[in-house]
Amino acid sequence: MRFLAISDTHGKHHELSLPPADALLHAGDVSRRGKKEEIENFLDWFSKQPHPHKIFIAGNHDFFFEKEAEEHIRAMIPPGIVYLNDSGITVGSVRIWGSPIQPNYHDWAFNRERGSEIRKHWDLIPAGTDILITHGPAHLVLDKTINGLNVGCEDLREAIRRVKPRYHICGHIHETYGKVEQEGTVFLNASVLDFSYNMVNTPFLFDL
Repeated sequence: MRFLAISDTHGKHHELSLPPADALLHAGDVSRRGKKEEIENFLDWFSKQPHPHKIFIAGNHDFFFEKEAEEHIRAMIPPGIVYLNDSGITVGSVRIWGSPIQPNYHDWAFNRERGSEIRKHWDLIPAGTDILITHGPAHLVLDKTINGLNVGCEDLREAIRRVKPRYHICGHIHETYGKVEQEGTVFLNASVLDFSYNMVNTPFLFDL
């Protein structure tokens, strides 16, 4: 099965030209300010993509998904799209888990204090997860800001060591777009926009 990973489109999704794949995965920040009309625009575009499976999580810009009632969110998700929020789905035989949670980052959405508050979210990640999608990166893995600070989550890194997913997909820190492999997990920072919000980075294709 072929997967296509993107993240941090921030309302510029119409600028993307996406190659074919069996599943399209979006690791959050689908909008710029998290307004309902931005989300509706993204969902309309996402639903029209030809990929048979379309899966996404929210990011720190996507306030709508944090503030709106869960039943209202589910009601507006078009058929053929899966929204993950500390939840999972199996596609074929591939087990996917997604979470928008990140360590405190200014006053954005889905912030949690480092330590026990954020750890309870990572404790939900089930054993046997093949693809883990989180908006923020793990500590010391594709998490260095333009100012040289490593802002990834230490507890997420420990959860990845425990679960050992085959792939971890994130975004959030645009300037560390890239791919590395450590301890049996392939890490993808799939931010398609650079630090200045220019559409410069290529989506990642991979097979499982």
